[in-house]
Amino acid sequence: MFQVQYPAPGDPALARKVQHLLAPLEVRLDNSWGLDHGTWSVLRHVYPNADIPVVQLSIDESKSASFHFEIGRKLAPLREDGVLILGSGNLVHNLHAYAWGRHLPDPYDWAVRFENDAKQMMVAGEYKPLIEYETLGPEALLSIPTPDHYLPMLYVLATRQERETVTFPIEGVDGGSISMLTVQVG
Repeated sequence: MFQVQYPAPGDPALARKVQHLLAPLEVRLDNSWGLDHGTWSVLRHVYPNADIPVVQLSIDESKSASFHFEIGRKLAPLREDGVLILGSGNLVHNLHAYAWGRHLPDPYDWAVRFENDAKQMMVAGEYKPLIEYETLGPEALLSIPTPDHYLPMLYVLATRQERETVTFPIEGVDGGSISMLTVQVG
């Protein structure tokens, strides 16, 4: 993955605006890392010429899901400026249960149940259970063994404005335990 090049330009002015919106939280600017695979692996299909500016935020897994949701709320005004807020991850992401090298005709029942329940909550605007996902039972715990792929969705949901719809333009589960669900707000 380190060999893939996606030379999208940055946007220092937007990065400073993000710093301002998230204050007093310390947000450090860092040009040394490049883009994470969760960013370029999606953008290279949507913007193959890498001709859009990209500002990427790192996720602090030591913080609660509610912390991440609140960051999304603080970033919501960026949408009014035409900024696309993209949260790349997977609603269901359990590599321990993934069918490596085996073809599964159907996803695991627990993955389908959790995804369907989560979709219903998203459409209804019921975010509290999604934020407190660890209380949603065994399906949620199997679907989200680590939060790093789940938390980006909370950022996107937090930007939803009143009367905006939530849709799912891409659905499906790979290997039984990796959801490819796309959640679109607005």
